Amino acid sequence: MDAKCSGDLHRRAGASMEEQFHGAHGYLLDQFLKDHIIDRTDEYGGSIENRLRFLLQVVEVAVSAIGPERFEVRISPAIELNDGIDSDPLGLGLAIINKLNKLQEIIGSKLAYLHVTQPRFLAQEGSDDGAVWARKWREAYQGTFITSGGFVRESGIEAVAKGEANLVAYGRLFISNPDFVKQLKINAPLNKYDRNTFYIPDPVVGYTDYPFLSEEEERNAVFSL
Repeated sequence: MDAKCSGDLHRRAGASMEEQFHGAHGYLLDQFLKDHIIDRTDEYGGSIENRLRFLLQVVEVAVSAIGPERFEVRISPAIELNDGIDSDPLGLGLAIINKLNKLQEIIGSKLAYLHVTQPRFLAQEGSDDGAVWARKWREAYQGTFITSGGFVRESGIEAVAKGEANLVAYGRLFISNPDFVKQLKINAPLNKYDRNTFYIPDPVVGYTDYPFLSEEEERNAVFSL
């Protein structure tokens, strides 16, 4: 498989690396997981056990190639993109987590992390379903748990404080704020992102043309802490 080949090449080259397998957002692995889109009638379709088969096979091959401590899995049971819809997002997430936990027990080591993306509206609006699902997934997974999806500084801090995640990942705000980590630390004002420039081919517009935090903004933020 390509996953094993990639891992073997990196290892032979002496490269320090980690690999994340993107089983979310309607991409290939996610299409096998969601019952609305998978219409196979063989051992990869139908029951949830079958639908998890491809993901687990990929994980096992990759882990054998590069080691579990350098391998991460990303899933999005509750996100509905590219027809990737499931009738039971909570159950799907728990089933995946249960299998990953068992795999970790068998190999005697944990994956680098599990990254679960929740729909942006759940994070932004404080949906009860989103909070319940996030807690249940976090409680079930035996390892480092990362969440993402519409978080801002305050909601990210709250998610970690409440034990809903070990870490919170940010995407869009990182694009529009080149010194995002510093801005989070001192609670400085953030640049608004322009969604219209996210997927255009221009190598500058929308990627490297956002302004850094000015000295005055930094001073004001520090003084207000």
